[in-house]
Amino acid sequence: MATIETQALPHWDLTPFFPSVDSPELAEAFDDIVRRVSELRELFDAHGIGGDSSPDAATATPVLEQVIERLNELLEEVHLLGAYLHGSVAVDSRDDAAQARLSELLRESVALQTLETRVTGWVGNLDLDRIVERSEAAKAHEYALRRAQIAARHLMSEPEEELAAELNLSGGTAWSKLHGDLTSQIEVGLDGETLPMSEVRNLATSPERATRRAAYEAELAAWKRHAVPIAAALNSIKGQSNTLTARRSWASPLDEALFANNVDRETLDAMLGAVREALPDLRRYLRAKAGLLGLERLAWYDVVAPVGDPETIRRWEFGDAREFILGQFGTYSARMREYAQRAFDENWIDAEPRAGKGDGAFCMRVRGDESRILSNYSPSFFEVGTLAHELGHGYHNVTLAARSPIQRRTPMTLAETASTFCETIVRNAALSASDSEGERVQILEAALQSAFGMTVDILSRFLFESRVLERREQRELSVSELCDLMLGAQEETYSDAVDPELRHPYMWAVKPHYYSESRSFYNFPYTFGLLFGLGLYARYEADPDEFRAGYDDLLSSTGLADAAELAARFGIDVRAPEFWRGSLDVVRADVDAYEQLA
Repeated sequence: MATIETQALPHWDLTPFFPSVDSPELAEAFDDIVRRVSELRELFDAHGIGGDSSPDAATATPVLEQVIERLNELLEEVHLLGAYLHGSVAVDSRDDAAQARLSELLRESVALQTLETRVTGWVGNLDLDRIVERSEAAKAHEYALRRAQIAARHLMSEPEEELAAELNLSGGTAWSKLHGDLTSQIEVGLDGETLPMSEVRNLATSPERATRRAAYEAELAAWKRHAVPIAAALNSIKGQSNTLTARRSWASPLDEALFANNVDRETLDAMLGAVREALPDLRRYLRAKAGLLGLERLAWYDVVAPVGDPETIRRWEFGDAREFILGQFGTYSARMREYAQRAFDENWIDAEPRAGKGDGAFCMRVRGDESRILSNYSPSFFEVGTLAHELGHGYHNVTLAARSPIQRRTPMTLAETASTFCETIVRNAALSASDSEGERVQILEAALQSAFGMTVDILSRFLFESRVLERREQRELSVSELCDLMLGAQEETYSDAVDPELRHPYMWAVKPHYYSESRSFYNFPYTFGLLFGLGLYARYEADPDEFRAGYDDLLSSTGLADAAELAARFGIDVRAPEFWRGSLDVVRADVDAYEQLA
């Protein structure tokens, strides 16, 4: 059986930040964080920050300014060390030294979280209008302070919040870590070989249907063997989420998620309503793909299969992807190309699938304007789009570099803006440059795979998580119940476009997004990001120069305003179903073109 060639794929370099996990530099940074946390606590105690304290504006202003400065400094240090350790574990979950240090940092972060909770409660009692008039620092952080006043209404008592933060280490955080460690270390037996799960899942892109089916069956068997502890993790995390959201007076975990993502229910309903309307058109893509593959109907293991003659499908080697992305980013701006050039030249990217490495792809900011990008690259145009997408996140980080840590806190809904935009630049350029029907099918296939995932599959995840949270209020759910809920959500979204006997009942175990202890509904923001990004791209095509004049400022402001306000800068009303329908029309047009080529 053929396996993915990975020998030439790069690994990222974390040594510019710390020489190693056991280096004196890292130990010094850790000790400095401990010291700073202690000093910040002393400052809070000295000024009575927390509880029912409500000082007048004149008294509170200089204290708040000091808190903002000190908190920003500490957050920057914690972020750097956390990114380094998370980066070490992401590519090798068997790195015991990194795991141990990360555990220590998480424990120290509880103290920081407790202090942030105290600030939130204190800010909730301040006269912000008068303070913002008096203080430039408060004015610069006004949006975060206004949100803190809302969040303050959803806090338990200080002792309860402190206890919740401490228990979370052995609760939600521990269960989340279990999922990440366990799933990254699963090994799968396949045709006499033992392969990491990430490599087996990559075989879903094999041109050979027999290979795809064998990988799918082996994958399902592996998930079944490990399902009990994974189900325990999911039950525990969702049970904790239900308990804490109720105690904090949120109507539901979804309401808390909407607040965290800077959107309202009207926006969510408009967006998901438009997606539901588009489901018949989106399923046309899968039916057309079945025709291209010579099938009556797709099985799950066919959904991301390549289309066209395997002998003529272009292999996009990593070097090809690099040069193409650099060229297309350069058509937008020199700044975007120069950033991407740095990412490739300075080893910001880890592309090789291997044992102990997590599945999927992500981008994380580390320090200043530097990011690190994880992918599990295979030589297809789909992976070119994924790489461009993650590099888009890195470009967003470049625009945020001048902001303070508090100002940089971007909700997931807006965090997908630059990534979708960059992916669209590359996709459209590839379509324009294509001189063969087979290549155009391949490029449209990559675009529609991504769009289908961000709409139909994300809707299935939203429905699944909604139902899990609802039922978890009564009791724990068994492995079979979780599988049934997953298949039910797939039936409602994929419908008969995928063979109901050959779906994926264990997708709840696959996706790490369900296992965030601090963030429920880690799904709908991806739909928002895709469709918002497509809407922005339409504005770019209509007037490139005017768009460029405001785009970087929009990206740098994603932590300074809610989604509706930022969208209005480009004439977009995110509460209007018409906007979302317009973005989905772009996807529909791709489906039409795909059907014609099929």
